[in-house]
Amino acid sequence: MALGASVYQLVLALHIMAVVLAFGWTFMLPIAFAVASKADPRSLPVLHRAEYMSERLLLNPALTVLVGAGIYLATDAHLWGQFFVQWGVGAALVIGYLAGSVLIPAAKRAEQAARRDLETFAGGEFAPGEEYRAATRRLTLFGSATSLLALATIAIMVVKP
Repeated sequence: MALGASVYQLVLALHIMAVVLAFGWTFMLPIAFAVASKADPRSLPVLHRAEYMSERLLLNPALTVLVGAGIYLATDAHLWGQFFVQWGVGAALVIGYLAGSVLIPAAKRAEQAARRDLETFAGGEFAPGEEYRAATRRLTLFGSATSLLALATIAIMVVKP
């Protein structure tokens, strides 16, 4: 094994890396959107595109690795009966479902609405339309719930109640 690490330790490291890759970037989104909307609202469509492309190309594959590694870890250590394992599997399924059914479609709608709203923007204070505000409310609500679920899952995985 590499540097004396066991297969279990390597898979655990991969599991933790997948968590960082899946969720680390999501915590900067509120800051990025707040800065962009004030500095240059014309960047909002590109940010929403980056948001849903990151969910498709980073979050979803990382969730797949996370679940695969988790299955190995739970099987190898005979932990399938433990609450923290059941919670982790359930959380990954919920997050994957929310990403595909809510977050990605809402980010696409926000991108399209921002583009339409910016066509009539002449400078000054940007006032997005109702369609954009509805999409971003949905993104804020479900994005926050997803982030809180990810944080709660990390705590449960560490504490193992």
